[in-house]
Amino acid sequence: NKIAIAPTASISIITGGAAGMGRIACERFAAEGAKVVVADANGEAAAEVADAINAAGGTAAASAVDVREAAQVEAMIKVAVDSWGGLDILYNNAGVSPGDAGTPLETSEETWDFTFDVNVKCLFLCCRYGIQAMLDSGGVSIVNVASFVAHMGAATPQVAYTSSKGAVLAMTQE
Repeated sequence: NKIAIAPTASISIITGGAAGMGRIACERFAAEGAKVVVADANGEAAAEVADAINAAGGTAAASAVDVREAAQVEAMIKVAVDSWGGLDILYNNAGVSPGDAGTPLETSEETWDFTFDVNVKCLFLCCRYGIQAMLDSGGVSIVNVASFVAHMGAATPQVAYTSSKGAVLAMTQE
């Protein structure tokens, strides 16, 4: 069965779009007819995904972005607006789960801050700079990627990741 997940001709930004679930979302959205900004901290990989989408007949652009930095997130939104005139879908997929995170006794403050900056602050920044562009385009569709661990906890200690994904759920509800 073919399930349409992106309206035809929509303009989408997918963070963390150069690998894993983000890349799959970029490819699928483009296959459904969306124009896609492949946004990733790895600008070279984002460009490779955008090139592959364009070579397959889709429409994509790349944006190298550190989602923890307001000016870079604002520039990422501008790629969609300048390239295609607006923004319809913001898919907040970028996330990290550092290997050195564990229990509160094992997790460093630096790991905690890094995890929350990537997994939570980026949602705030993407919404802060993306919502107005989406309203100007006539609609808003925001997808925030969380995890089941936000509800159930993890099988192994990963307090920073689990807590950050709980914050993603709370922010989405807000």
